[in-house]
Amino acid sequence: MEPNGRDTASDPTKGGPRVNDETPQDALPDADLAAVERLKDAFAKLKGEMAKVIVGQHAVLEELLVAIFARGHCLLIGVPGLAKTLMIHTLADALNLTYNRIQFTPDLMPSDITGTEVIQEDKATGVRQFKFLRGPIFANIVLADEINRTPPKTQAALLEAMQERQVTVGGERHRLPDPFFVLATQNPIEQEGTYPLPEAQLDRFMFNILVDYPDEAEELDIVRLTTSTHKPHVSKILSGADILELQEIVRKVPVADHVSRYAVRLTRMTRREKDEVPDFIRDYVSWGAGPRASQYLVLAGKARAVLFGRYYVSTEDIRAVAGPVLRHRIITNFNAEAEGIKPDDIVKRLIKATPVDAHEAEQGGKLPKIFKSANVG
Repeated sequence: MEPNGRDTASDPTKGGPRVNDETPQDALPDADLAAVERLKDAFAKLKGEMAKVIVGQHAVLEELLVAIFARGHCLLIGVPGLAKTLMIHTLADALNLTYNRIQFTPDLMPSDITGTEVIQEDKATGVRQFKFLRGPIFANIVLADEINRTPPKTQAALLEAMQERQVTVGGERHRLPDPFFVLATQNPIEQEGTYPLPEAQLDRFMFNILVDYPDEAEELDIVRLTTSTHKPHVSKILSGADILELQEIVRKVPVADHVSRYAVRLTRMTRREKDEVPDFIRDYVSWGAGPRASQYLVLAGKARAVLFGRYYVSTEDIRAVAGPVLRHRIITNFNAEAEGIKPDDIVKRLIKATPVDAHEAEQGGKLPKIFKSANVG
């Protein structure tokens, strides 16, 4: 699909678009528009169901759902006790998906994840043959708990599953159920005895989601909720078939040419050795994001737009997902570490340094040339 629409000045926190002369011209069919409205309603219901069990963490839930409807995997980073596991389990219940949890440990083997072949004997005929016993990877949602606690050999067992949505055992390919998501957790504090994820595997995660402490009021609600006999019931909002249908709708959402260029430029600006980049990139970044980041920025922007009931992607959507898409793809150098500068700080400065429209470029924003062939005017 070749989008020819343009960006709009819309409020991303509101349900509907503020129509103006930049509304995209590629209209979705009526059936798809109805599906977008259904997803918007489902998003509101999902937040309500999750709130029965999970207090706060609204941004985390939004990012999880954006990744799911964009068909991506997530890495959740947060200290113990922030209900990361409970959040994922509750989400699987609300989405009516099968769920398996894998606790990663130093002695975990690849076959413990993918499954293995065993010899079985037919008692009637005495014939022996290999039979594949499926591992816990065969589920719609797989929680890889403390994924950095296992050696790289076992971590690599997830690579084929995450990218190809299949596993190969004994020369035979076994398709994984669809939809399929890997939601991994990682403890940022205790690093003794851990194995940092290789960049190739980190790049397979669409989002790197930071799970922060709750505020005082939320923590008080958590204590009240979890120290009583009340057991909330979570209703099932969407099925696996619904999610697959809505994932296709997300792919059809039109994207204006200059919005795609903005996403690409945002990614390319992280590479210190390419093009014209700000000084802080050269000072603090060793390696920038690859092309997969540009793809994920646009896909996540599409999913976010649909979740809020809009039928087009704005540059504000790209900005909103830039943090979780880029933070694990930017490798900082010693200068950044010495000055306490994190990848999130670089992303925020990068967003400020990259204009989002022609007017901002005319006002002195950097890199106005990204608009030269965007047909904006």
